[in-house]
Amino acid sequence: MLDWLQAIHLAPFSIISILDIIIVALVLYKLMMVIRGTRAVQLIKGIVVLIVATTVSSWLQLDTINWLLRQTMTALVVALPIVFQPELRRALEKLGRGRFFDRSLLILKEEDKSRMINEVVRAVQVLSKNNLGALIVIERVTGLKEYIDTGTRIDGLVSLEFLTNLFVPKTPLHDGACIIQGDRVAAAGCFLPLSDAEQVQELGSRHRAGVGITEYSDALTIIVSEETGTISLAQEGKLHKLLDENVLKQRLTAALPLQATTSLASIWKKTGGRK
Repeated sequence: MLDWLQAIHLAPFSIISILDIIIVALVLYKLMMVIRGTRAVQLIKGIVVLIVATTVSSWLQLDTINWLLRQTMTALVVALPIVFQPELRRALEKLGRGRFFDRSLLILKEEDKSRMINEVVRAVQVLSKNNLGALIVIERVTGLKEYIDTGTRIDGLVSLEFLTNLFVPKTPLHDGACIIQGDRVAAAGCFLPLSDAEQVQELGSRHRAGVGITEYSDALTIIVSEETGTISLAQEGKLHKLLDENVLKQRLTAALPLQATTSLASIWKKTGGRK
């Protein structure tokens, strides 16, 4: 360790060396931004726990545990490209489009959150009264970019009129799910994974998809039945049926964080490019 520190101290620093460090730091930062808000974050946390456990077991001379952990780490080297396939694909797509250095900020004030919830609840009530089937997904901490990419990107402000128009029958985007990020509709017509849970086996694909996305993420899903107009809320792989306006509003308010994804481009548009 001492030799390494001495080598660093003696190594001459030049403009090229500083530029090299800056480029590496920027690439690492952008990679972190790509996986931020996705399931990959939880997977990386698990890998960090494994690394720490392997180091600690080595210090404590727990040979059997250390051997098992090292074998697990070896298997992860092969499994990582498969596990991170969606994130790697998204990073390469952004690089190909020249959008690798896009940024996102996390801002959603209390009044914006309340307005968004009110608009969603009002829209759901209108859809329910008119027996218009709907599937509305609200992103929380875990990002839903891979599912947003399956639909049509919109980036429109959440409102009663906007949401109800999305689910009018025979319109281009009425099939599939509408995904909300922060106080904006990120995309519509999105495809979601179907759940195989016994609770939804006898229900239609809309309810199975609504529950399915909550099994893969921490998102909230509001489902309006086309046949009965029944309002349901899916959360953490469970379906809660027959919700009225007040109960739905209470559950959304309690479950949603104050921070949600908002793009830098949208903030720039709102400020009119002013500094």
